[in-house]
Amino acid sequence: MDSRPPLTPACRTLPQYVRHWAETAPDRRAFTFVEHPAPHSRGVHRTLTWRRLDLRVRALAARLAEETEPGARVALLCPQGTEYITGFLAVLAAGRIAVPLYPPTLPGHADRLAGVLADARPAAVITTSRALPEVREFCERAGSGGAPMRVLAADQVPDSAAGEWPPVAPDAGATAYLQYTSGSTRAPAGVEITHANVVANARQALTAYCAAAHPVTCVGWLPLYHDMGLVLSVAAPVVGGLLSALMDPAAFLHEPVRWLRLLAAHPRAVSAAPNFAYDYCASAVTAGQKSDLRLDGVTALINGSEPVRPGTADRFHAAFAAQGLAPDTHCPSYGLAEATVFVSAARPGRPLRRFALDRGALAAGKALPARPEDPGAVLLAGCGSPVGQRVRVADPVHRTLLSEGEVGEIWVQGPNVGRGYWQREGREQQVFGALFADGSAAPGGWLRTGDLGTVLDGQLIVTGRLKDLIIVDGRNHYPQDVEATAQDAHPAVRRDRLAAFAVPGRADERVVVVAEHARTVRLRDLDAPAVARAVRGAVSARHGLRLADVVLVAPGTVPRTSSGKVSRALTRTRYLEGAFAPPAEPRGRAATAGSTPGATG
Repeated sequence: MDSRPPLTPACRTLPQYVRHWAETAPDRRAFTFVEHPAPHSRGVHRTLTWRRLDLRVRALAARLAEETEPGARVALLCPQGTEYITGFLAVLAAGRIAVPLYPPTLPGHADRLAGVLADARPAAVITTSRALPEVREFCERAGSGGAPMRVLAADQVPDSAAGEWPPVAPDAGATAYLQYTSGSTRAPAGVEITHANVVANARQALTAYCAAAHPVTCVGWLPLYHDMGLVLSVAAPVVGGLLSALMDPAAFLHEPVRWLRLLAAHPRAVSAAPNFAYDYCASAVTAGQKSDLRLDGVTALINGSEPVRPGTADRFHAAFAAQGLAPDTHCPSYGLAEATVFVSAARPGRPLRRFALDRGALAAGKALPARPEDPGAVLLAGCGSPVGQRVRVADPVHRTLLSEGEVGEIWVQGPNVGRGYWQREGREQQVFGALFADGSAAPGGWLRTGDLGTVLDGQLIVTGRLKDLIIVDGRNHYPQDVEATAQDAHPAVRRDRLAAFAVPGRADERVVVVAEHARTVRLRDLDAPAVARAVRGAVSARHGLRLADVVLVAPGTVPRTSSGKVSRALTRTRYLEGAFAPPAEPRGRAATAGSTPGATG
């Protein structure tokens, strides 16, 4: 799978683009952040023009140049907002290496934050006045025993600091920032993204979603420390000179209609969200909230999570068809932090490509068609074709090129692929410099993604993660496939908040499902054995799998990564540690993290 690369960018770095737009369109809006200070607030808009953005970037960059050495890491522990954007761009403008993170107040992620800071060893931290006390205290604890981290509040640096500071012209091949992976299958690692990588990927994204030919507005709520949030809400608008309108993830989770209102307020809106967000909107937005929504101006809605479910797109568009939402706006996409973010995407304006594949054949590594209504069919969405890069499917063991319809590891090559993992040289060569056994088949170094997929009819189809694969009696099972069956088995199982994984048994591997119950049901009112029986029966009938344990836990218990994905690896670890209750003989039970079972069956 190949595509023609986009035109050579006029500028080599994001700060150079900011300067360009400040000179050519100084009063045009660059970024608008919508705050929701009260539960039912319609939003308070705070806007930066390109001129204002350039001034703030130069002021903060000048301060960083005074306080840190060239090439030093600078961590961003800002809340979502304009200070995060100016801080990130200022670090790049100063010739330092940004480390996009989050404040220590993000629930459940303090340990990960401390681990990343220990790995990156930043010389300075950027935050805001509002978050300064918590950030300073956290950094003092995290930095104990090491070099102290300077903590700067971006909004306390005056405009006058810009003075006559001469902008740094960093090498496009130098590292611009460390994008730490989400940690859904392993410990987070910092991917070195160069200035050239992020500019190339921004242009690839603009081309994929038709933003290169016609002006669009990038609308988002994804966190800016997440690869997709950073590229779609910051890098792509900076490269394209486009308006970016964004809000806090918590504002969306509290009231999902806020995202839809932001889409409605901006013509030709392009936005991205994980699969669960579309299901959430379809179920949570009320008829009254829909009454004043018009979504006929939306250009593209990117679904970039694993897995992308065709049924979710159907439910979302059925829920908002009366609001003018076109059915061809949904764009399943594939990407990963190691490739900056975007790799392959379905194009807006084209119908969603659906593939019904035989489950048994898929487990054996072949993508064979099946009837959609067949119980043995797996329904998957096509993630389009690559943009400005090359994608191949390889046998992960023998490193041989596979043909269309064969399932293997997805390999990527292009100007957006990062330099490697920060301070992980041995592993870097294995992941970033892979070679096919027959070099003539596909020459050059390739990125081994760790994701499984195939190509059919020119569409990349992602089937799962290599490390997540469940192998029982020599047969492969995709955990997201088992999870889809489990969540459809009983209404008490909360959608997209469950994990299926294998654990060691006496003779072979045992399969476990840990699932949150729906928020509409209280744990003590659940008939846990009945839910477990329904889940077991459905999984057995559809997959031929006998579940060793089905555990129901309270909402918010199943661990998630900082990007919102369910962490199967951490769920498995906590299960084995007895965090949900001591593993026992096959049964169905309800538990809360750290407690004994509340019901058995």
